[in-house]
Amino acid sequence: MREYTEYAALKTFLFLAKLMPVSLLYLFFDALARFYYRFGKRRRELTRRNLAMAFPEKSESEIDALAKRVYLELSQTVTEILLMFTGRFDIDEAVVNKVEALHRLDWLKIRHPGGIVAMTAHFGNWELLAHFLAMHGFRMLVIGREGNNRLIEERITQPFRKKYGNDTAYKDNATMAMMKRLKRGENVGLLIDQKSGHLNSVKVPFFGKEAETTASVALLRAKLPVEVVPFFAVRVGRGKYRIEIGDPIPCPDEKCEDIEAITREYNRIMERVVRAHPEQWFWMHNRWRL
Repeated sequence: MREYTEYAALKTFLFLAKLMPVSLLYLFFDALARFYYRFGKRRRELTRRNLAMAFPEKSESEIDALAKRVYLELSQTVTEILLMFTGRFDIDEAVVNKVEALHRLDWLKIRHPGGIVAMTAHFGNWELLAHFLAMHGFRMLVIGREGNNRLIEERITQPFRKKYGNDTAYKDNATMAMMKRLKRGENVGLLIDQKSGHLNSVKVPFFGKEAETTASVALLRAKLPVEVVPFFAVRVGRGKYRIEIGDPIPCPDEKCEDIEAITREYNRIMERVVRAHPEQWFWMHNRWRL
Protein backbone atom coordinates (compact mmCIF):
# COMPACT_ATOMS: atom_id res chain seq x y z
CA MET A 1 0.00 0.00 0.00
CA ARG A 2 2.83 2.39 0.86
CA GLU A 3 4.42 1.91 -2.56
CA TYR A 4 1.18 2.79 -4.37
CA THR A 5 0.60 5.84 -2.17
CA GLU A 6 4.12 7.18 -2.78
CA TYR A 7 3.87 6.44 -6.50
CA ALA A 8 0.50 8.21 -6.80
CA ALA A 9 1.78 11.21 -4.86
CA LEU A 10 4.85 11.52 -7.11
CA LYS A 11 2.78 11.15 -10.28
CA THR A 12 0.47 13.92 -9.05
CA PHE A 13 3.43 16.18 -8.29
CA LEU A 14 4.98 15.52 -11.71
CA PHE A 15 1.68 16.42 -13.37
CA LEU A 16 1.48 19.68 -11.43
CA ALA A 17 5.15 20.41 -12.21
CA LYS A 18 4.31 20.36 -15.92
CA LEU A 19 1.82 23.16 -15.34
CA MET A 20 3.83 25.34 -12.99
CA PRO A 21 5.89 28.23 -14.42
CA VAL A 22 9.60 27.40 -14.50
CA SER A 23 10.42 30.40 -12.31
CA LEU A 24 7.95 29.15 -9.71
CA LEU A 25 9.59 25.70 -9.65
CA TYR A 26 12.97 27.28 -8.97
CA LEU A 27 11.45 29.35 -6.16
CA PHE A 28 9.67 26.34 -4.70
CA PHE A 29 12.80 24.19 -4.45
CA ASP A 30 14.86 27.15 -3.27
CA ALA A 31 12.40 27.67 -0.42
CA LEU A 32 12.37 23.93 0.31
CA ALA A 33 16.18 23.87 0.54
CA ARG A 34 16.17 26.82 2.93
CA PHE A 35 13.52 25.10 5.04
CA TYR A 36 15.49 21.85 5.28
CA TYR A 37 18.70 23.70 6.06
CA ARG A 38 17.04 25.48 8.96
CA PHE A 39 15.03 22.60 10.41
CA GLY A 40 16.81 19.44 9.21
CA LYS A 41 19.38 19.51 11.96
CA ARG A 42 20.99 16.08 11.40
CA ARG A 43 21.83 16.61 7.71
CA ARG A 44 22.74 20.26 8.26
CA GLU A 45 25.24 19.41 10.98
CA LEU A 46 26.67 16.53 8.96
CA THR A 47 27.15 18.89 6.01
CA ARG A 48 28.88 21.44 8.21
CA ARG A 49 31.12 18.80 9.85
CA ASN A 50 32.15 17.44 6.46
CA LEU A 51 32.97 20.92 5.18
CA ALA A 52 34.87 21.87 8.33
CA MET A 53 36.93 18.69 8.07
CA ALA A 54 37.66 19.27 4.36
CA PHE A 55 38.42 22.99 4.72
CA PRO A 56 40.01 23.50 8.16
CA GLU A 57 41.27 26.93 7.07
CA LYS A 58 37.70 28.29 6.83
CA SER A 59 36.03 30.06 9.75
CA GLU A 60 32.76 28.88 11.27
CA SER A 61 30.84 31.64 9.48
CA GLU A 62 32.46 30.71 6.15
CA ILE A 63 31.54 27.06 6.66
CA ASP A 64 27.95 28.04 7.46
CA ALA A 65 27.71 30.20 4.32
CA LEU A 66 29.19 27.43 2.17
CA ALA A 67 26.83 24.83 3.66
CA LYS A 68 23.85 27.01 2.74
CA ARG A 69 25.16 27.32 -0.82
CA VAL A 70 25.45 23.53 -1.01
CA TYR A 71 21.73 23.23 -0.20
CA LEU A 72 20.77 25.94 -2.68
CA GLU A 73 22.90 24.48 -5.45
CA LEU A 74 21.28 21.09 -4.88
CA SER A 75 17.86 22.75 -5.14
CA GLN A 76 18.81 23.96 -8.62
CA THR A 77 19.97 20.48 -9.60
CA VAL A 78 16.69 18.95 -8.42
CA THR A 79 14.69 21.62 -10.25
CA GLU A 80 16.55 21.07 -13.49
CA ILE A 81 16.30 17.27 -13.27
CA LEU A 82 12.55 17.72 -12.82
CA LEU A 83 12.43 20.04 -15.84
CA MET A 84 14.37 17.45 -17.84
CA PHE A 85 11.90 14.79 -16.78
CA THR A 86 8.92 16.86 -17.86
CA GLY A 87 10.50 17.81 -21.19
CA ARG A 88 10.91 21.48 -20.33
CA PHE A 89 14.70 21.73 -20.30
CA ASP A 90 16.81 21.95 -23.46
CA ILE A 91 19.93 19.98 -22.60
CA ASP A 92 21.92 21.05 -25.65
CA GLU A 93 21.05 24.68 -25.01
CA ALA A 94 22.17 24.30 -21.40
CA VAL A 95 25.68 23.13 -22.32
CA VAL A 96 27.72 26.27 -22.94
CA ASN A 97 30.69 24.39 -24.43
CA LYS A 98 28.69 21.95 -26.54
CA VAL A 99 30.92 22.16 -29.62
CA GLU A 100 34.09 21.65 -27.58
CA ALA A 101 32.54 18.76 -25.61
CA LEU A 102 31.40 16.98 -28.79
CA HIS A 103 34.84 17.32 -30.34
CA ARG A 104 36.29 15.82 -27.20
CA LEU A 105 33.80 12.93 -27.32
CA ASP A 106 34.64 12.22 -30.95
CA TRP A 107 38.34 12.17 -30.07
CA LEU A 108 37.72 9.66 -27.27
CA LYS A 109 35.64 7.37 -29.47
CA ILE A 110 38.27 7.36 -32.21
CA ARG A 111 41.32 6.98 -29.96
CA HIS A 112 39.77 4.48 -27.53
CA PRO A 113 37.31 2.21 -29.35
CA GLY A 114 37.78 -0.59 -26.83
CA GLY A 115 35.34 0.73 -24.24
CA ILE A 116 35.57 3.54 -21.72
CA VAL A 117 34.72 3.73 -18.03
CA ALA A 118 33.22 7.18 -17.46
CA MET A 119 34.00 8.16 -13.86
CA THR A 120 32.00 10.92 -12.20
CA ALA A 121 30.41 12.00 -8.92
CA HIS A 122 27.26 13.44 -7.39
CA PHE A 123 28.45 16.81 -8.54
CA GLY A 124 26.81 19.60 -10.55
CA ASN A 125 24.11 17.80 -12.52
CA TRP A 126 25.10 14.17 -13.02
CA GLU A 127 21.76 13.26 -14.66
CA LEU A 128 22.21 15.99 -17.28
CA LEU A 129 25.71 14.68 -17.94
CA ALA A 130 24.46 11.14 -18.61
CA HIS A 131 21.65 12.40 -20.85
CA PHE A 132 23.92 14.72 -22.84
CA LEU A 133 26.46 11.97 -23.49
CA ALA A 134 23.79 9.47 -24.58
CA MET A 135 22.11 12.03 -26.85
CA HIS A 136 25.38 12.38 -28.73
CA GLY A 137 26.23 8.73 -29.20
CA PHE A 138 28.19 8.03 -26.01
CA ARG A 139 25.74 5.56 -24.52
CA MET A 140 26.64 3.77 -21.32
CA LEU A 141 25.67 1.11 -18.87
CA VAL A 142 25.05 3.35 -15.86
CA ILE A 143 25.53 1.82 -12.42
CA GLY A 144 23.31 3.03 -9.58
CA ARG A 145 21.51 2.12 -6.39
CA GLU A 146 18.09 0.49 -6.63
CA GLY A 147 15.32 2.74 -5.32
CA ASN A 148 13.29 1.77 -2.28
CA ASN A 149 9.96 1.99 -4.13
CA ARG A 150 9.63 -0.63 -6.87
CA LEU A 151 6.83 1.20 -8.72
CA ILE A 152 8.70 4.49 -8.80
CA GLU A 153 11.88 2.72 -9.85
CA GLU A 154 10.28 0.73 -12.69
CA ARG A 155 7.79 3.29 -14.01
CA ILE A 156 9.54 6.62 -13.42
CA THR A 157 13.25 6.43 -12.57
CA GLN A 158 14.36 3.74 -15.01
CA PRO A 159 12.48 5.09 -18.07
CA PHE A 160 13.94 8.54 -17.37
CA ARG A 161 17.51 7.26 -17.16
CA LYS A 162 17.09 5.14 -20.33
CA LYS A 163 15.42 7.91 -22.33
CA TYR A 164 18.32 8.53 -24.73
CA GLY A 165 19.72 5.02 -24.94
CA ASN A 166 21.64 4.50 -21.72
CA ASP A 167 21.08 1.22 -19.89
CA THR A 168 21.21 0.64 -16.15
CA ALA A 169 22.40 -1.95 -13.66
CA TYR A 170 22.25 -2.03 -9.88
CA LYS A 171 25.38 -2.03 -7.75
CA ASP A 172 24.72 -5.44 -6.21
CA ASN A 173 25.02 -7.30 -9.53
CA ALA A 174 26.95 -4.84 -11.66
CA THR A 175 30.40 -6.42 -12.00
CA MET A 176 29.57 -9.07 -14.60
CA ALA A 177 27.34 -6.66 -16.52
CA MET A 178 30.16 -4.10 -16.71
CA MET A 179 32.69 -6.72 -17.80
CA LYS A 180 30.43 -7.91 -20.62
CA ARG A 181 29.78 -4.38 -21.89
CA LEU A 182 33.42 -3.36 -21.84
CA LYS A 183 34.54 -6.57 -23.59
CA ARG A 184 32.14 -5.62 -26.40
CA GLY A 185 33.79 -2.22 -26.68
CA GLU A 186 30.88 -0.42 -25.04
CA ASN A 187 30.97 2.16 -22.25
CA VAL A 188 30.21 2.10 -18.53
CA GLY A 189 29.40 5.02 -16.23
CA LEU A 190 29.93 5.05 -12.46
CA LEU A 191 29.59 7.57 -9.65
CA ILE A 192 32.31 6.60 -7.18
CA ASP A 193 32.13 9.40 -4.61
CA GLN A 194 29.84 7.85 -2.01
CA LYS A 195 30.87 5.59 0.85
CA SER A 196 31.25 1.96 -0.08
CA GLY A 197 30.68 -1.26 1.80
CA HIS A 198 33.60 -3.42 2.85
CA LEU A 199 33.25 -5.71 -0.17
CA ASN A 200 35.32 -4.50 -3.17
CA SER A 201 36.42 -1.32 -1.42
CA VAL A 202 39.65 0.21 -0.19
CA LYS A 203 40.43 3.00 2.24
CA VAL A 204 42.18 5.87 0.48
CA PRO A 205 42.47 9.60 1.26
CA PHE A 206 39.77 12.04 0.23
CA PHE A 207 40.27 15.60 1.47
CA GLY A 208 43.05 14.36 3.70
CA LYS A 209 41.00 11.77 5.56
CA GLU A 210 40.70 8.09 4.68
CA ALA A 211 37.40 7.20 3.05
CA GLU A 212 36.13 3.77 2.12
CA THR A 213 35.98 3.93 -1.68
CA THR A 214 34.68 1.46 -4.22
CA ALA A 215 37.46 -0.43 -5.98
CA SER A 216 35.20 -1.42 -8.90
CA VAL A 217 36.76 1.01 -11.36
CA ALA A 218 40.31 0.00 -10.47
CA LEU A 219 39.42 -3.69 -10.70
CA LEU A 220 37.99 -3.21 -14.19
CA ARG A 221 41.12 -1.29 -15.22
CA ALA A 222 43.32 -4.08 -13.88
CA LYS A 223 41.47 -6.84 -15.72
CA LEU A 224 40.61 -5.21 -19.06
CA PRO A 225 42.43 -2.99 -21.61
CA VAL A 226 39.99 -0.11 -21.08
CA GLU A 227 40.45 3.57 -20.31
CA VAL A 228 39.04 5.40 -17.30
CA VAL A 229 38.03 8.99 -18.10
CA PRO A 230 36.68 11.62 -15.65
CA PHE A 231 33.51 13.44 -16.72
CA PHE A 232 31.79 16.30 -14.87
CA ALA A 233 28.89 18.67 -15.55
CA VAL A 234 29.88 21.93 -13.83
CA ARG A 235 27.14 24.51 -13.27
CA VAL A 236 28.19 27.95 -14.50
CA GLY A 237 24.84 29.67 -13.99
CA ARG A 238 21.18 28.88 -13.55
CA GLY A 239 20.36 26.26 -16.17
CA LYS A 240 23.86 26.48 -17.71
CA TYR A 241 26.64 23.89 -17.57
CA ARG A 242 30.13 23.25 -18.81
CA ILE A 243 30.93 19.62 -19.62
CA GLU A 244 34.46 18.77 -18.50
CA ILE A 245 36.00 15.66 -20.04
CA GLY A 246 39.45 14.80 -18.75
CA ASP A 247 42.25 12.74 -20.21
CA PRO A 248 42.31 8.96 -19.70
CA ILE A 249 43.78 8.35 -16.26
CA PRO A 250 47.06 6.41 -16.41
CA CYS A 251 47.90 3.74 -13.87
CA PRO A 252 50.44 4.98 -11.28
CA ASP A 253 53.90 3.91 -12.45
CA GLU A 254 52.09 1.85 -15.13
CA LYS A 255 51.13 -0.69 -12.46
CA CYS A 256 47.46 -1.35 -13.15
CA GLU A 257 47.42 -4.23 -10.64
CA ASP A 258 47.84 -1.87 -7.67
CA ILE A 259 44.16 -1.39 -6.87
CA GLU A 260 44.76 0.88 -3.89
CA ALA A 261 47.12 3.20 -5.78
CA ILE A 262 44.75 3.52 -8.74
CA THR A 263 41.76 4.22 -6.49
CA ARG A 264 43.81 6.82 -4.62
CA GLU A 265 44.44 8.58 -7.95
CA TYR A 266 40.72 8.54 -8.79
CA ASN A 267 39.91 10.18 -5.45
CA ARG A 268 42.63 12.78 -6.04
CA ILE A 269 41.06 13.77 -9.36
CA MET A 270 37.59 14.00 -7.83
CA GLU A 271 38.91 16.05 -4.93
CA ARG A 272 40.53 18.52 -7.32
CA VAL A 273 37.21 19.14 -9.09
CA VAL A 274 35.23 19.40 -5.85
CA ARG A 275 37.77 21.84 -4.36
CA ALA A 276 37.31 24.08 -7.38
CA HIS A 277 33.50 24.11 -6.93
CA PRO A 278 32.76 22.87 -3.39
CA GLU A 279 29.19 24.17 -3.41
CA GLN A 280 28.27 21.71 -6.18
CA TRP A 281 29.10 18.46 -4.39
CA PHE A 282 26.76 16.38 -2.22
CA TRP A 283 28.27 17.18 1.21
CA MET A 284 25.22 16.01 3.19
CA HIS A 285 26.26 12.40 2.57
CA ASN A 286 28.13 10.64 5.41
CA ARG A 287 31.17 10.06 3.19
CA TRP A 288 33.70 9.58 5.99
CA ARG A 289 31.31 7.86 8.42
CA LEU A 290 31.70 10.76 10.87
